[in-house]
Formats: sequence, structure tokens, C-alpha cells
Amino acid sequence: MTGVLRRLLAPARPAPPPAPVPGEVLAEAEGLRVRLDGRTVLDGVGVRVRAGEVLALVGPNGAGKSTLLSALAADLPAAGGVVRLHGRPAPDWSAPELALRRAVLPQSAALSFPFPVEEVVRMGRAPWAGTEREDEDDAAVADAMARTEVAAFAGRPFAALSGGERARVALARVLAQRAPLLLLDEPTAALDLRHQELVLRLCRERARAGDAVVVVLHDLGLAAAYAHRVAVLRAGRVTADGPPSEVFSDALLSEVYEQPVEVFPHPRTGAVLVTPRRDT
Repeated sequence: MTGVLRRLLAPARPAPPPAPVPGEVLAEAEGLRVRLDGRTVLDGVGVRVRAGEVLALVGPNGAGKSTLLSALAADLPAAGGVVRLHGRPAPDWSAPELALRRAVLPQSAALSFPFPVEEVVRMGRAPWAGTEREDEDDAAVADAMARTEVAAFAGRPFAALSGGERARVALARVLAQRAPLLLLDEPTAALDLRHQELVLRLCRERARAGDAVVVVLHDLGLAAAYAHRVAVLRAGRVTADGPPSEVFSDALLSEVYEQPVEVFPHPRTGAVLVTPRRDT
């Protein structure tokens, strides 16, 4: 069966979204409240995610960063307030429509079957099956694998990889999806220094290409170096939101993390540096 005939016989697929306009709000939360297991995890959160920028969600453990990311992905329902994706309330989108508009990287990637790496990455192309952009599958997969430096083990079973290798393969799957909104939950957690920098450079690249990127980070230095904007969460609320150079301060971070923190300019570049204060 030819590709054209297969498309004619296939069920109707949702139309892909138009390319976002720079600065367009692709995801937003207003007065967002989320409850999990009878406990309020987010309470009155407001945040906007714009095309062309990297937004880092930072804050201590339990602050609600991953919950906010899941809510922005429309994977968690709101108990109050509203989440909008591409201007529409999240519940108004069908699953196939969402898959064309946002790609999600969870904290951990587990597979029960011994899929080879290339097939795992190719799973990111599933939303485009039966569309005109199905012809881009091979190129999208190859490009994503090259950018995340996993092409060398394309035929190896995913389960046989190290934790850092799995993390990069999972990111490649997200990149191959080519959605205009990327939601990444701690993508650098299992990575060495080189690949942490690689991942954040890729985030910047996607933003320069017009996408919106939201990334949960624990490393404040990475957030300061690569994010256009940071949202600092504490106890289910956004404490501060803005460029790292304006938001990150000794006083704010020391209070939020309950740990003395120093913020100072890099001696060569002037960029913001963040480090725990140590008196010895």
C-alpha cells in the first residue's frame, strides 16, 4: 500500500499546530491549585511559558516543581484555577492533539521490553503517523540521536544502557517528537558534566528555533547560565519569577533553600554564579 493510499484510508488525524510566534504564550497556569493524595501540592500558582525562551523551575525538594510541570503538560487535573495550552484550557484538547503540541520528559524512563535505542527514539514520532509529516520520521530520529550523542549505540537494548545513556535516549525521543512545547523534568540528574552542558545547550537551541522549553533543575548554576527566566517555587507557590540576574539573590535563595547561598558575578563573563556559602 502506498503512503498516499495509506493516508487516505487512515482515520482523520488532528491538524498540526502552526509555528509559534516569538513570545507567544504556549502554556500558562493561573491560580493553579493541585491536590495529590488529599494534600494541596500547588496553591495559587501562576506562570507563563513563551515561545523562544527557556523557563527553569527551581526550588527545594517538595516545592511542587514536577507537579507544576505535569499540570502544564495536562497530565494532572487542576483542583482550582486553570491551565491553558496554546490558548485553550488543557481539558479541551484531545490526547492526539496534545501529542502534536507538547513533548514531555519524565524524571525516569523505564521500558518492560528490550527495545533497541533507535526504536525508543522513534516512539517520539508516533503522533505524526498518518500525517504529511510522517515522511520526516527518519530524518527527525537521526537528527535527535546525533544531537544527544546516542547514535553510536542505536542497536543496543535500552535496558542495557547506563542511567546517563538512558536519560539521553529519552531526551532524543522528546526531540524527535518535534512539538513546539518541551517539558523536561530533571533532564540532567543522571548526567556527567559534559552531558549536562550538552542538554542545556540543546534547550537553548530549541528556544532559538522558536520552541518553548520548561525544564526542572536542581543545579542553580545551570539555571543561571542557560535559562532566560526562572520560577522559584517554595511550598507549592511561586516565590519569584524573572531573569536569573534579577531573581537570584543571596537573601532569596538562602531563605528558600534554608541554606546560606552566595550569588556573585563570574570574574570573566559577569554571568551569575550561585554557590552554597562555606566558611571553611
